Amino acid sequence: LSASSLIKAATLFSKPDILLLDEPTNHLDLEATLWLESYLASWSGTLLLISHDRSILNSSVSQIIQIERLKLVCYQGNYDNFERIRRDKLLLNTKLRKKQLLERQRIETFIDRFRFKARKAKQAQSRIKMLERMDPLPELTEDASLKLKFPEPEPLSPPLLTLDNIDAGYQNDTLILKQLNLRIDSDDRIGLLGANGNGKSTLMKLLSGRLKPKGGKIQKSSKLRIGYFAQHQSDELKMNETPYNHISPNMSSAPESKIRAHLGRFGFFGEKVNVKCANLSGGEKSKLLFALMSLEAPHILLLDEPTNHLDVESREALIHALTVFDGAVIIVSHDRHLLSLVCDRLWLVEGGTCVPFDGDLNSYRSYQLEARRAEKRSKRKNHNPVNLEINRKHLRRSRALKRAELSDVKKLIKKLEKKIEVLGIKRKEVEENLASPQLYEGPKDARLDLQAQYVEVKKNIEDLEAKWLEASTLVAESSNQTTERQ
Repeated sequence: LSASSLIKAATLFSKPDILLLDEPTNHLDLEATLWLESYLASWSGTLLLISHDRSILNSSVSQIIQIERLKLVCYQGNYDNFERIRRDKLLLNTKLRKKQLLERQRIETFIDRFRFKARKAKQAQSRIKMLERMDPLPELTEDASLKLKFPEPEPLSPPLLTLDNIDAGYQNDTLILKQLNLRIDSDDRIGLLGANGNGKSTLMKLLSGRLKPKGGKIQKSSKLRIGYFAQHQSDELKMNETPYNHISPNMSSAPESKIRAHLGRFGFFGEKVNVKCANLSGGEKSKLLFALMSLEAPHILLLDEPTNHLDVESREALIHALTVFDGAVIIVSHDRHLLSLVCDRLWLVEGGTCVPFDGDLNSYRSYQLEARRAEKRSKRKNHNPVNLEINRKHLRRSRALKRAELSDVKKLIKKLEKKIEVLGIKRKEVEENLASPQLYEGPKDARLDLQAQYVEVKKNIEDLEAKWLEASTLVAESSNQTTERQ
């Protein structure tokens, strides 16, 4: 166990009346995070929690306190409820401010018009006092919307990378991973599951080329570029150098505007590019690492715990950036919100190998619970732990064929969703054009053409949605069957 894990465990099992936790999920693996969520959800004492993990905020707390304009503002419910109420509050504030502004303009117009006319002077003076008593409503604004953007790679023929019977390990003869047979395509969004120590980071280093295989064959295009992020890389940053100094040597032939544009993709604007790394926050250092790994527009992004030190807004920006990225993404993360929104496939690293996992993160939670129960039963009956491992391997092999079939269906769902999104934007554009008064003042042919476009786009969306529903039903039924078996 790491020192931080031991400290967290000691804090929990001391059974305090008041529990204060500051980012407790940082440096935990997904398995430990799932356990912590369950533990805190049933915690009977007082809990005060600081966290950027939406999942744990949704499952463990009943109030959210936001620091807003040097005040503490309390919202009832979990994080999703806070976000909804906050959004409604911002919308109402905008409407009230607009209404007040219009009223002020109306009063000021009256004053300017009649203040020097004898018959209306008294009314003008009355309205001047009314304006003085009308305190402007404070403007509630959302934090500046942060956007991240990974550069688009040039297309490559599939597959991007294949592993054939690969063995991997380090200096000694002990193998960490054996007989890996994996394939990565450009549209893959893969989350790696498995407890710490099972080899997830080893697999990431192997895929990145930082670790050479001890056996087997890796096939890839000579033009393939891979970007690799690991949290420990922040230690490699030069603390006395600026983000601009880190990027510019790698873009020596580029003008300053292009270097700044690249840094701007990751939230570094204006003078922020000239701030020394020693003065950057942990989240800003992570974004600088994103900028460095993206210099050559990689075809595959390998992200090992990318959300440590990122706040909620930055995590949402990262999710959006990965969703629209036109390349492969492989993630190791304890952030269930990130995994559920970005990844459409899960691989399980366990027992010295890596295989596709049939099911979603809820299925994986059930899988972990059943594994722990089986381990306890085995200990009670004094069975050899090797037998449990044999049973697990047999179970994985028996489901391998079904996983492969479901993988194709999940890929289809992802492609259908992208097509529906594009057509949805097109439909909105056509609707806006049809709502324009100028359209009906012009030639009739233009209006008929737009109406035909609208009918066609609408029909295409309906057809794609029908296919999406059919494919999603297959996946849901398979997931239910898996849960029932467990």
